[in-house]
Amino acid sequence: MVTARQRRWRAGSALGLLAFINLLNYLDRNIIFALFESIKRELSLNDVQLGWLGAAYVLVFSVAALPFGVLGDLKSRKTVIAAGTALFSAFTSLGGLVRGFTHLFITRAAVGIGEAAYAPASTSMVADYFPGKHRAFAMGILNAGIPVGGVLGILLGGYLEGVYGWRVALMAVGIPGFACAALVMMLVDPTRRDRTPSIRRMARRLGLGVLGVVHQLLPLLVFTGIGLILAFVLTQKFGIESRSDTIVLAVAIGLGGVLTIWRWVRLLQTDRRDETPFTPELEDAVEDLVRAGRTVLRTPTLVYIFLSGAMISFGTNGLVGWGPSFMTRKFGLSSGAAAQLLGTWGLVAGVVGTLVGGLIADGLGRYSDKGRVLTIAAGFIIGGPLAIWVLTLNNLAMFVPGFTIAFFFLSWFNGPMAAVIFDVVPASIGSTVVGAYLLFIHLAGDAIAFPLIGSLSDRFTLERAMILLPTVALGGGIVALGALTTIAKDMARLARRTPT
Repeated sequence: MVTARQRRWRAGSALGLLAFINLLNYLDRNIIFALFESIKRELSLNDVQLGWLGAAYVLVFSVAALPFGVLGDLKSRKTVIAAGTALFSAFTSLGGLVRGFTHLFITRAAVGIGEAAYAPASTSMVADYFPGKHRAFAMGILNAGIPVGGVLGILLGGYLEGVYGWRVALMAVGIPGFACAALVMMLVDPTRRDRTPSIRRMARRLGLGVLGVVHQLLPLLVFTGIGLILAFVLTQKFGIESRSDTIVLAVAIGLGGVLTIWRWVRLLQTDRRDETPFTPELEDAVEDLVRAGRTVLRTPTLVYIFLSGAMISFGTNGLVGWGPSFMTRKFGLSSGAAAQLLGTWGLVAGVVGTLVGGLIADGLGRYSDKGRVLTIAAGFIIGGPLAIWVLTLNNLAMFVPGFTIAFFFLSWFNGPMAAVIFDVVPASIGSTVVGAYLLFIHLAGDAIAFPLIGSLSDRFTLERAMILLPTVALGGGIVALGALTTIAKDMARLARRTPT
């Protein structure tokens, strides 16, 4: 018999470990931004190409988050988390061994696969560990890794780059993730028995022979072949320096993957299950996926949260990504000095802001169902204009405290945003909905922000391009206010459906 004290210990230790992995997650993701200027010099890149290095992770992460969210709802969440952690750690370290833009683009994209496996399943586990009134604060602790890890990636990356170079910096930060992956397997899932995915069963359904694999993956293989041909043609026409061949190949592979999955779903709908690799459990996954999509479209609160989240992702992640380069060019600092200055104060502001945002949301939530939504909106309505003003400053002594205050308010949303999602969706598809949320906000948010700001920078200067980022984030806070009119009804609807 598990005592209440043991349950609290399990919940607390699991939250601590998962929060630390989330920190590593965003550290590995954001360290590339501290290294932009050094990478640009050594590999002879322009700002558009730097933007695509930032977007490579986001594009793959966004597409992979949804299927991994489904897998987290069906199978062992801790297995999915451990595998994802090991994967993003490995490819972060491999980034230090590359010899050109193409190889670095591929390793950064692969980091996104590992981190997509971690995020939905860990969020779902924490939601189950901390039900009820303490959920937003627990989510705040978990998601403190977003600003903390993100800014620490810039801080640590700037330090390591200054001492050892950008290659060693990438290789070093990937190492701790392997130990964390092993520790995750020791956790106890709070609500379900572990169900390890059956690789052998999947292999049988796919067909053991080469022809069986080709049949199942035909669209992916065809589009990969088309992408390789187009990449070769582009290389011959524009030269290897254009880097357009890598982007075209990545898009072709992505389209092939989407069409492969679409083909499987169509076969399931026509009862031709033997022609798909789907086990009965994965057939249930398709149903869960459809159910999650319908839940989002039929839940007005989620529509506001998804739209707001995309605008917030565009603005905040763009600011973090381009911030070190902005300071280097505007104030004449070295890459390491800019990254350490931005990272130190961003770390303080991000930690305090995320925790304060969670506390405010839970405090207001005791009096009104609208408390968490109000907290999200307030942070951006205050912090957005502050950030716009800070970007116009020419005095470094004023820029640093102004940035710190603005980032404090811009960090409020992390815990309340995740809590609102779980407030209005059934627990059985919570991980899937989080995967859908991550897919949408990153594809419609920072995946666009990084190359767009790079393109605008090449054309108008980085200083002018950066103003767009907090402006869009402010708009995201305003859009979130729409959920004030829907949150109470959506929570009540979920309560009626949930057995007591």
